[in-house]
Amino acid sequence: MSINKAKLTETDIITKFIMPAITKAGWDDMTQIRQEVKLRDGKVIVRGQLGVRKTVKSADIVLYHKPSMPLAVIEAKANKHEVGKGMQQALDYAHLLDVPFIFASNGDGFIFHDKTKLGTPDAHNLESEIRLEDFPTPQELWAKYCAFKGYTESQLPIINQAYYDDGSGKHPRYYQLQAINKTVEAISSGKDRVLLVMATGTGKTYTAFQIIWRLWKSRAKKRILFLADRNILVDQTRINDFQPFGPSMTKITGRTVDPAYEIHLALYQALTGPEESQKAFKQVDPDFFDLIIIDECHRGSASEDSAWREILEYFKSAAQVGLTATPKETDEVSNSDYFGDPIYTYSLKEGIEDGFLAPYKVVRVDIDVDLQGWRPTKGQIDNNGEVIEDRIYNQKDFDRTMVIDERTQLVAETITNYLKRTDPMAKTIVFCNDIDHADRMRRAIANLNPEQMAKNDKYVMKITGDDELGKGQLDNFINPKRPYPVIATTSELMTTGVDAKTCKLVVLDQNIQSMTKFKQIIGRGTRIDDRYGKLWFTILDFKKATELFADERFDGTPEKVIKVTPTDIENEDIDLDSAMDAGEANADGEIATDANNTDNNQDDTVNEPQGDGSFDGEWNDDEPQKINKYRVSGVTVSKVAERVQYYDSDGKLVTESFKDYTRKTMAKQFGSLDEFVKRWNESDRKQVIIDELANEGIIWQALEEEVGKDMDPFDMICHVVYDQPPLTRKERANNVKKRNYFTKYSDTAQAVLNNLLVKYADVGVQEIESMQVLKVQPFNQIGSLSEIVKKGFGGKPQYEQAIVELEHELYKVSG
Repeated sequence: MSINKAKLTETDIITKFIMPAITKAGWDDMTQIRQEVKLRDGKVIVRGQLGVRKTVKSADIVLYHKPSMPLAVIEAKANKHEVGKGMQQALDYAHLLDVPFIFASNGDGFIFHDKTKLGTPDAHNLESEIRLEDFPTPQELWAKYCAFKGYTESQLPIINQAYYDDGSGKHPRYYQLQAINKTVEAISSGKDRVLLVMATGTGKTYTAFQIIWRLWKSRAKKRILFLADRNILVDQTRINDFQPFGPSMTKITGRTVDPAYEIHLALYQALTGPEESQKAFKQVDPDFFDLIIIDECHRGSASEDSAWREILEYFKSAAQVGLTATPKETDEVSNSDYFGDPIYTYSLKEGIEDGFLAPYKVVRVDIDVDLQGWRPTKGQIDNNGEVIEDRIYNQKDFDRTMVIDERTQLVAETITNYLKRTDPMAKTIVFCNDIDHADRMRRAIANLNPEQMAKNDKYVMKITGDDELGKGQLDNFINPKRPYPVIATTSELMTTGVDAKTCKLVVLDQNIQSMTKFKQIIGRGTRIDDRYGKLWFTILDFKKATELFADERFDGTPEKVIKVTPTDIENEDIDLDSAMDAGEANADGEIATDANNTDNNQDDTVNEPQGDGSFDGEWNDDEPQKINKYRVSGVTVSKVAERVQYYDSDGKLVTESFKDYTRKTMAKQFGSLDEFVKRWNESDRKQVIIDELANEGIIWQALEEEVGKDMDPFDMICHVVYDQPPLTRKERANNVKKRNYFTKYSDTAQAVLNNLLVKYADVGVQEIESMQVLKVQPFNQIGSLSEIVKKGFGGKPQYEQAIVELEHELYKVSG
């Protein structure tokens, strides 16, 4: 008996026609073929206090040369469609996987899109139709791929080296695989300076591990140095992602480089220092390391006169890979001048759109003294008895040169109230201007939360570079399993390298002028942790810092800023990060002028050596500085405005209600009210449409909170999107009862349908579409599920038809 292809599902087409054609061509079902490959996680849509993921489609089939090397994408459609129907979808997946071979099929044959033909005389034949039995073999596609890439014989052993597989089924995400493959490819071809730009939270360290693993296992690189500038970064790397290196790996301590190991992890500061005796990297020959990975390379390694740069210059014969979320481009410091243009970039916007990074909600708070400024009365003295310089103090001055206690109190109250309204145990980082500010903010928040402090006095802690107790709690803060500390006040220490996956609130009460620094701070909240319900985060902004989201540099090309001059310093109109790298600012971001009496070379100083003369600490970004500050009390301070904005699909912030979002989403799905009503009425199960719209990010619960809870999804859409007068579920149920159309049914069926109407009025259409409702009160008093269906309606088909008719009556337009 011949198969009627037209009636087969897409799954049947894959099983009966496509997979046999592929395996017959010699593709190994165990190692070279993966089905239902999920490339994205699904973007999170946030409104109010709710977040929901949009559903995403998976690539039907991906073909691999090896697990580390995807070659082709195949997209299948049911046979009722044209053979090439899935091509556009397949091209999208191919772009993500960076593969040149794309196939679409409906089971009759394949449309083959071959990107290797582009730029050749055969380019006019970019897409061709081939028979099922002519599907190319693995050897044919691999040979075409190698020719397309221009691989040499010496490259192939390195290219062919698989990534590390722990057996758990974990695979690198598509962008990690691209970053790994492009880097391995570049280094195997002889390129010795590579820059990777990947947004915070996208797994730079895991990506670095896989790059090292493949180069090390293939013996292309035998001795590797992984450099970072924070102890926590080195330790997290050693314990977590790099753990498979086992006994081949060491962390450099005591200023001793042990040549017995092959994988070396080190702090820059443990390898060098201002004194010749501190330059531990010189214990080995310049050609000792043949691969160096520089983590967070924006933080100083690109600066020509930095102490860190001398390590890279010493090992200049080694291949060097820079990793950063924020490539720095200034007249003082340039990553691209040193490493070249990024070989691969995966941005925050891409991460959010793919659902791998958390979107943000911004609550912008404007305070009157910030907007209007504050001026002392003539001869007014501050709390310390000093006469205050007579001028207008504004937002840039507060908590730098002028402290107003009531302003600190208002910020602390706003933070506390937000947490009380949402989740008092939500991990929170408060970014302050300096250590003194962080101290005062900690105290103000503690005083406002006596009940929480009574439960655990680590509810709020200052975590800064000068405080050993605070730094000691950093691991607990970032550990999702440890509830305390909940709130961390900081200035610089936590701007980078702190993997706080469950951080749900980032508070900005710091003057942030540097785009690099802003990106790093925002990155503290962008990690997603589904297990702990962390899908999005809130930014509470007191200093207008989030205006930087509107700057095209935020998720675009790295910024170029004007070279720092003495005039710029006097005007204080400079990029703080570039000033720090140029030795023009102290570590708390204060501009180093003579009046501040600070060390202009603060950025190059290190902590005191330990007892053995070695240094195993880290650059201390939170060194206290002697800065003249006035402090006053008794000033009336109030909030002028508070507004909420959301991340939009173009990466910008929008101020919109959930109604607005729903209108925009529906406009993409349905052209008119008539189109929506027609689709709703034609659908056998309304739940299907409800689920489809939920998958597009329409959060029914959020909409109910804005509109009213007793409304059917149908009426909610008609009212919110198409401005129709709303009917409640109860009103719709009563309209059906008035029509008295039940009389054609048996007494049992009438009783069931009447009770279903009551259920609909109480809960909604979802409830009456499930036969399981017949198992509970009051239906179980009428009979069992099978008895109700058989005796009341004559069988399952008749029962289902009765439900369709009931829904038709419910949604009649006139009533």
